[in-house]
Amino acid sequence: MEFLKTDVNAFLLSEWEEIAEHRVLSNQENFFYYLMKKYQQTPAGRHLIEKQTAYEKERGITRIQSLHSFDVEAQVIRLADLKPANIDPRLLDNDPLFKGMTNQCDFLECSNALILNIDYPLGLGAYNILSKLAEELTEILGVYIMGKAATLNGVKGDVMIPSVVQDEQSLNTYLFQNVFTAHDVEPYLMYGTVLDNQKALTVLGTFLQNSRLMDVMYREGYTDIEMEAGPYLSAVYEMTRPKRYPVNEIVNLYGIPFDTGVLHYASDTPLSKGKNLGAGALSYEGMDSTYAASVAILRRILNQEVKRLSAGGQYPLKASN
Repeated sequence: MEFLKTDVNAFLLSEWEEIAEHRVLSNQENFFYYLMKKYQQTPAGRHLIEKQTAYEKERGITRIQSLHSFDVEAQVIRLADLKPANIDPRLLDNDPLFKGMTNQCDFLECSNALILNIDYPLGLGAYNILSKLAEELTEILGVYIMGKAATLNGVKGDVMIPSVVQDEQSLNTYLFQNVFTAHDVEPYLMYGTVLDNQKALTVLGTFLQNSRLMDVMYREGYTDIEMEAGPYLSAVYEMTRPKRYPVNEIVNLYGIPFDTGVLHYASDTPLSKGKNLGAGALSYEGMDSTYAASVAILRRILNQEVKRLSAGGQYPLKASN
């Protein structure tokens, strides 16, 4: 809070005052997550990085730094080690799956599941990492992808949910059942709009696209331009088929034996002059959509784990008083 009151944070201080006085809809948790990140980037706040790492490790979250080829970091999260008191209330609140429990988080202690969170591969790096993980893991319960994208029919801060992905890497068109709908994201998105049933185009590079190309994409119904979904879905194909992904085909991924979800938050509108990532970072403007997508993914993971443990008899639901 002292850092917030310094001269460099005049905008953030004004924003906090409006949040505290309920004059804007911004979420307090989101604001403090963002503010802590900014504080940790200053010389005075760097010591909190080590404190945060130790704090997380005590609560089942281990960070793995990038050391070799890929410039990506990872977190391994053990659900059984999470502390209910430290969980963002949006993840478990008001969900019918938890209504019958004496304690909302009892099921965590019975879970043997891990979340592997990777931040975050681009292009073929996405395929390489996910396919390599699939070789080593015995059971995968879900693949959830969140990333930034350009939008041709929305504005910055919107969230797009595709069910069709055209991939320039493999030349495939992937059809898949996205486990997310607008209903999963909308309650946690204060300022943007959720656009579901979108068609995404995975390109080789966003700066290779010009207005004429994007006009053709738009006329074909593609409104979501990004760089990872296609390679991820190529890896998903190989996780469910005993062969390499095809090339230049329409690939049906319906009926695969685990969850697949893709959420894209709009980081730029390339058909608008001066409103792309080359003109500036998303910064505070992207906070609402990124956390809304994160909350939707984590809620899905926790809900699916409750169902799995209940179906397997590992977690008998208790009647609440």
